[in-house]
Amino acid sequence: MTGQRTPTIDRGSTTGRDLGQLLETGPFAEALRAAIRARGLGLERIRYRLRGRGTTVSLATLSHWQSGRCRPERPESLRALRNLEQILGVPDGSLRRLLGPPRPRGQFHQPGQQLS
Repeated sequence: MTGQRTPTIDRGSTTGRDLGQLLETGPFAEALRAAIRARGLGLERIRYRLRGRGTTVSLATLSHWQSGRCRPERPESLRALRNLEQILGVPDGSLRRLLGPPRPRGQFHQPGQQLS
C-alpha cells in the first residue's frame, strides 16, 4: 500500500429537512430519490420488499421513476407507489401527490381537427 486514499463516490446526503421540503414541493423524481437515499436502501432491496407485499416492479422501472425518465401512472404502478411510501417511511400519499394529473396517452386529437 502506498498510503494514498481511494477516491469515493459522493452519492449525496439528504437531511430530514431536505426530504421534507422535496416531499412538499417536488418534483416527484427528486423526492423519490431523496427518500430512497434517506432510507439507505438499494433498488434491489426495495424491489424485494415490494415483492414481499405482493407488488412486482422491475429494477428498471424503479430506476426510471427516480431518474425522472417516467413516472407511475397505471393503477398497478400507483398501488406499488403506495407500498413504496410505506417502505421508505414517508407520509402516506406524499409521493403520489407530487405526480399531478395523468399525462395524455396515445395520439392527441383536438376537437374540430379532421382525422386522417
